[in-house]
Amino acid sequence: MNELLTACPICGSTKLQPRLRVPDRSVSQETFVLDECQRCGFLFTNPRPDAASIGRYYESAAYVSHNARAGGLVNQVYRLARFFTVRAKTRLITRLHGGRPGRLLDYGCGTGHFLAQARRAGWEVTGLEPNPQARADAEARVGVPIGEPAELATLPPASYDVITLWHVLEHVHTLDDTLAQLLAALRPGGLLLVAVPNADSHDARHYGPYWAAYDVPRHLYHFTPATMRRLLGRHGLRITHQLPLRLDAYYVSMLSEGLRPAEQARGRLATLRQGYRSNQHAAQHENNYSSVLYVAEAPPA
Repeated sequence: MNELLTACPICGSTKLQPRLRVPDRSVSQETFVLDECQRCGFLFTNPRPDAASIGRYYESAAYVSHNARAGGLVNQVYRLARFFTVRAKTRLITRLHGGRPGRLLDYGCGTGHFLAQARRAGWEVTGLEPNPQARADAEARVGVPIGEPAELATLPPASYDVITLWHVLEHVHTLDDTLAQLLAALRPGGLLLVAVPNADSHDARHYGPYWAAYDVPRHLYHFTPATMRRLLGRHGLRITHQLPLRLDAYYVSMLSEGLRPAEQARGRLATLRQGYRSNQHAAQHENNYSSVLYVAEAPPA
């Protein structure tokens, strides 16, 4: 069943306008509308499947974040990039935490590769994941029980030094409630790391409705740096760093070329060129990368 939002999830304005129609070429072949808030500019999928109905849109053996064994060239590239990025992510959270491990919650941990690397680096880890198969894979890989997202509300308050959401927040139906629960689990002065696609990036503008990071209807929200600052600020979080995820420009461009109609597709060389151009453009325009990692600090005690 679909649900229609009548107000902006960030600012509450009812002045909404359709901006783009985007096809779901990976699962359902349906077309979805992206509405834009006329007050704050937030872009979101509307209407969208409700929380009880969204599951079928993830039912694809190629959905690699839920399936560690998904095949094909694109997924091989994803796994190769993941091998390096999970190590970089672990080094980053350790550096941000003063060069030492602490207590980590990964919300939407997928198949657990990042959590496993963080645990090897000395972090005390907790993972929450909605997909049953991914949860089972993560438990086997990490060696600790992995909970369901509903367990977020039951976690001890102020108990985590770092909470991470790697390309997860755009999937969450209960945006404000989830952020409030995450903040409750974060210790005063702790860090919330949120990685999301950037709908204001060069590759988003280049590919238009075929930009793979729209990923409708699985992606409910399509953030930009401005709307992310507004959202996190409403929850008392201060963004301290806006960091690039440069490999995403190449990966998203590869996916986007595959979504284009055959007469518009330009092949793998175009993927490399577009990824490079996107990163170069971002470096000259306020770190407006294809995907952005926001590091936000919780208020002190």
